[in-house]
Amino acid sequence: MFSHSLKTTLAASFLLTSGTAPAMADNLGAALVGSIIGGVIVNEANKNRARKQTVTRQKTYSPARAQNRETQTALNYFGFPAGTPDGVMGRKSRSAIAQYQGHMGFPATGELTPYERDFLVSSYSRAQIGGPQVIKAMQGPTGVRGLLLTWRDEATGVRSASSGGYGGLPFEVSEAVDEIAASADPSAEQLLQRSGFMQLADLNGDGKNDYMIDTSVSGSSFWCGASHCSVMVFASTPQGYQRNDFMARGVTTASFSCHQGVCRMTDAPAAGSVQAAAPTPAPAPAPAPGATVLASTVAPAPVPAPAPAQGLAGIQLFEQPADAPTLASLTSHCSKVSLLTSSNGGYMTVADMRDPELALGEQFCLARSYAINSGEALVAKINGVTQAQVDSQCDAFGPAVQPYLAKLGSDGAEAVISDVQKFVLQSNMSIDQLANTAGICLFSGYRRDNMDVALGAALIMVGVGQRPYAELVGHHLAQGFGVVKSADKAQGWYETAISALEAGATPAFAPGQPERVALIKAASTGLVGGLAQPVPAASTASALPTFSTD
Repeated sequence: MFSHSLKTTLAASFLLTSGTAPAMADNLGAALVGSIIGGVIVNEANKNRARKQTVTRQKTYSPARAQNRETQTALNYFGFPAGTPDGVMGRKSRSAIAQYQGHMGFPATGELTPYERDFLVSSYSRAQIGGPQVIKAMQGPTGVRGLLLTWRDEATGVRSASSGGYGGLPFEVSEAVDEIAASADPSAEQLLQRSGFMQLADLNGDGKNDYMIDTSVSGSSFWCGASHCSVMVFASTPQGYQRNDFMARGVTTASFSCHQGVCRMTDAPAAGSVQAAAPTPAPAPAPAPGATVLASTVAPAPVPAPAPAQGLAGIQLFEQPADAPTLASLTSHCSKVSLLTSSNGGYMTVADMRDPELALGEQFCLARSYAINSGEALVAKINGVTQAQVDSQCDAFGPAVQPYLAKLGSDGAEAVISDVQKFVLQSNMSIDQLANTAGICLFSGYRRDNMDVALGAALIMVGVGQRPYAELVGHHLAQGFGVVKSADKAQGWYETAISALEAGATPAFAPGQPERVALIKAASTGLVGGLAQPVPAASTASALPTFSTD
């Protein structure tokens, strides 16, 4: 039957042509081409029909697949690769489940029990809130996986070292930092940012860093007597770090020497005398939290100083925090904002905005999350560099950009941007290098709650021409994190970012929110009760040049 149909088709094509052989040959070729094209059309029609049927099936909601997608997302977050969260628990997802079960000490069956799944998904939701515990885990050797063991042990009342140390610190040192923070107002992260709190040196000559913690700068009287404060020295050994406790004041790493894990003071004072650092009889006040983390500079050995004029001179140290107030924690603030957002049923929109400050707070914390995620991806591309080394390098942003941070409360946005651009042009780095470094340091600063680093990195991003990042500076000024709160000064930075976005600039944060620009515009205007005046786009005269990195 098929053969007869084909012959009939060919014969019909012949009848439509002239009787010459060449014409007949040409028309035969045309008929064959026509049949091929017709087949293609039919096949494409069938494919379209199949595609339409597939799309129809995808629109069907499946609670089981939605639950599976939650599981796959949580597995991927904690470093158990389950592939694309498509809701299909295939071989890759089963393998990821088995890895998760093995990590937690559960039977590695590849099939989750209800408890195992609930713990996994609830831990993922808890990690999204952030906070110091999440920050500490991210800095540890096992990353966010450590949270699972920490929260498992927490649920069972067992304390473990599974989450690792701060910034790559040994666990023994991190435990001591937590111990000190428990009796002091600053958090552990803020203590680590205080200059002089921790010093590094190779005290036993084994080629590894040893650590000295000086509790006199913690601001807690718990660790100090009438004239001395507790000093902890941690010396490296093959079995870990051994802690040595001393009572002293004004010491540095040069004041100690260690043999393996045992340390002694090289200039031990006589009984009852005060060990003071030259040239002042009393220790300097603790600096603000923006100071360099883990300062390793070894100061000269102290020399005897005159005895204090008054017997209570040593107590003055604990009256100093008024000169260096503890800054509010953005991480803690965003945790509260997240809870409020959830209780309110989601982010505020232009239509239902009731509280401009809360609306901007939601967008600030959202932008912070985007900055952390983007910077984390950049750090992952750096080979051979530890997180502690990245943090140490980023700490240079604070002092380098401090003159411009100081102007935020007094000068307008365009004036500060102009000064930062001059700084950028005088640097020895290309625009691409500065942008990459600033992106990484935004992650480092926000992850560690170091506002000087984060705010300085945001200024650099604006200075290299990425004006949508001016939104971050506006948030800092509007909310009062890392800078004196000023809704008026925040307006110029918000308007700079809004003008750039309205002119077609690529959004730096939450590109999928279509009305985000309108929301920030309305909320920032609501803070001062006036109409937003758009800032004109930067002229070509003030724009930064673009350098090729090829």
